Order: sequence, then structure tokens, then C-alpha cells
Amino acid sequence: MTRTDTPFWKWLLLLIAGSFLFILAYGFSSIPTALDEAVNMPLWLQAILCVLTSAGVLALYALWWKWTEKRKAADLPMRRLAGDTALGFGVGILFFILVTGCIALLGGYRIGSVNWDWNALIKSLFMFLVVGVGEEVLFRGIVFRMIDDRWGTVVALVVSALIFGFVHISNNNATVWSSLAIAVEAGLLLGAAYKWSGTLWVPIGIHWSWNYFQGPVFGFAVSGNGTPSLITPVIQGSDWLTGGSFGAEASIPAFVLGLTLAIVFLCVPRRTAGTSR
Repeated sequence: MTRTDTPFWKWLLLLIAGSFLFILAYGFSSIPTALDEAVNMPLWLQAILCVLTSAGVLALYALWWKWTEKRKAADLPMRRLAGDTALGFGVGILFFILVTGCIALLGGYRIGSVNWDWNALIKSLFMFLVVGVGEEVLFRGIVFRMIDDRWGTVVALVVSALIFGFVHISNNNATVWSSLAIAVEAGLLLGAAYKWSGTLWVPIGIHWSWNYFQGPVFGFAVSGNGTPSLITPVIQGSDWLTGGSFGAEASIPAFVLGLTLAIVFLCVPRRTAGTSR
């Protein structure tokens, strides 16, 4: 239903309806975190609820494909769930190791103290799984895919990246620069990873570990929001180097490395499944 032979009005209606549906789904996916803050749930229950919530969003997305495309979701092949998610997770880890290393080498970051709060670390791991699933289904599965189907990859990359970047403009400590940085380093990267792999699993893995290692591990703010972290860092120097109070996403090292990695994904050929017809 998203091919170029679909009438434009119908394509646009599906784009708007799909986006609205998964904005609502993403809103409901914050329930496990809200419940934990209200009643301080056991860790095992919080983890189960996060996994079930993520699975529910993916199941709804599969149903959306079935209803609008009359076929199974091509970008959710179960045979590639483990491998592609692990690959994406590894890319996200490597990315933030490199970003943090660059900032440290330039004098903007050093370890102040280490706090082994395993309960907080595990909770954050599952919480950011929900974030990764919800945002990737919306921005790559709906917005990028539908624009790509109709207008091509270049338009899909630019438009979806800008939308993704500037929805963060309302976050704490956000600026036009931080939103543009996220658009380029993350929006382009995640769109390129989706196009390269043909599945949602790779960008979900990248998004998941990106947030987790940025905040709960290395101690930066995550898109302007602070989290309990393993490392309490000493961050100093210009905001251009460190990202300032918004987090390392607003730094020049993250911008350059993210753009470079996006180009790598776009240049390396691989069989796709779901992003092209």
C-alpha cells in the first residue's frame, strides 16, 4: 500500500495514521517506567513489563503491515532477530566508546568515580530497550520506510533524519544545534542502518545500546536527561567538545563519527529485506 502506484492522498493518510498510531503506542510504552516510579516494582517485574511492552509495539507494527500491505512485515524477519540486534547493539557500544574516547583524549572527559549499582544498571537496560523499539518503529518503520518507498532513499534519509532530530528540540537543555546534531549523527545513521540491513533489528540494537552506554554507563545526559550511571564523570571544556548539559550527542566528535558511520552503512552493499520493492 506504500508503493508509488498508491494514490498520493492514500499514501499521505497512511503515513499520518501510522505515525499517530505509533506515537500513541510509544506513549503507552512508558507505563512500566511510570509504574516503577509510583510503586517501586521488583526488578524482575520491571524487566518483564519492558520486554512485553516492546513485544507489544512490535506485534502492533506487524499487524499494521498486515492491514496496510496485506502481507507479513518484511523488516521483522524473526530468523535475523538475534543476529541483527546483536550487531546493532555492538555498533552502538563501539560508537560511544569512540565518542567518549575522543572527548577524553581532547581533555573533556575523565572518570571521577564508579558506582556499581546493578539494580539501576539493569533497570536502565530494559527501559532503553523500550525506547529503542518505540522510536525505531515510528521513525524508521513508518516514516523512513514509507517515504523511501515513494520518494527514494535520499529523500527518506533527509526528511526522517530532520524529523527525528527536531522532535528532540523540546528536551531539557536542547538547542537548534543539538537537534541538528541528532538529525545527522543519529537520524542518518539509523536510517542508513535500516536501509543497509533491511530489518528494524539493527537500528533497534544501535539505538538501544547508544542510549544505554551514553547515559547509564558513561554518565552523559541522554538527549538532555540525566540518568543514574556506572561512571560519574568529570566533564569539562567547551560544549562543542563535550555536548554540554544536553549530552555527548551535541558534541562535534559524536557528529563526525555518526556521519562517518552513516556513510559506511550507505557504501557497504548487503542484501535488504523490506525497505525496497
